[in-house]
Amino acid sequence: MAGTFVRRTFALPAGEERLFRVDVETELKGICHWQGEKPEGSGTHPAPQDLRKDLPVIVVVHGLEGSSESKYMLGIADKAWARGFHAIRLNQRNCGGTERLTPTLYNSGMSGDYRAVLLELIAEGFTQIYFAGYSMGGNLVAKLAGEFGAAAPAELRGVCAVCPALDLSACADALEETENYLYQRHFVAGLMARYQRKAKMFPERYAKNGFGPIRTVREFDDEITAPAFEFKDAEEYYESAGAKRVVREARVPMLVITAKDDPFVPYEALLRAGVEKNPCVKFVAPEHGGHCGFISKWAGAERFWAEERIVEFVEEEGSKEVTK
Repeated sequence: MAGTFVRRTFALPAGEERLFRVDVETELKGICHWQGEKPEGSGTHPAPQDLRKDLPVIVVVHGLEGSSESKYMLGIADKAWARGFHAIRLNQRNCGGTERLTPTLYNSGMSGDYRAVLLELIAEGFTQIYFAGYSMGGNLVAKLAGEFGAAAPAELRGVCAVCPALDLSACADALEETENYLYQRHFVAGLMARYQRKAKMFPERYAKNGFGPIRTVREFDDEITAPAFEFKDAEEYYESAGAKRVVREARVPMLVITAKDDPFVPYEALLRAGVEKNPCVKFVAPEHGGHCGFISKWAGAERFWAEERIVEFVEEEGSKEVTK
């Protein structure tokens, strides 16, 4: 929780808003921080013809009820920019005030959205593309890599997942533990508020009521998410959306960071998924870190330890390409 509430400052320049078309009726909003051939003037962005297409691009995906403005999203982008990389802070469907950009809800299995973003960046000539995701976003980017398997485009150079919710059923069960009451309440309140906004915007698609009290994430997924995406119930949705089914098939370099004391992404669930058995995965699991916190005793860039490891991973993978 400290990672959310601690005051932070960022040297990141203003980003450029951009919409990525991911299907016929849906766009995702990204905040893009581009590196250009020419120095930027105050408050300006590099012209399209001046973008350095050879530099790494880090596309960052937030977790449940997060947005492009989440502190870790800003932190990773800030560190990536300082290293000379492009950074894109991507909102999932409906997040960051983007409910009008899609008639659908969002869920943990929509890896196709990030495939579409990847292919659009490739079509524009970017040659080194990395995805990094936290929690739900970690599941999505791991699922993306696993679904590609050995057929991943050469431009997809790596994936980073922090506390990835690969086993969604195990995570939903863990959230129902007494010590996770505040997390559960926060998620349910946010999900219900978002659903009510969608129901006002698309009344022909969503009922304002018609379901019982929603007190847990699993109840929300049983009553709302599963029917909206034509699943029988939450459990069927969890089995379909969790990257645990495909993570062993990933063949791009992957950094997976989790904490053994994560309160609702059980460490044992990642072991059951066989993450550490994939030779393409660098699996890092310190004793402490909580859920996506990883606040270290060191100052500066190391304070938010996982963010620094992500940018370091991209730097290391990029250097391997240079020496080939």
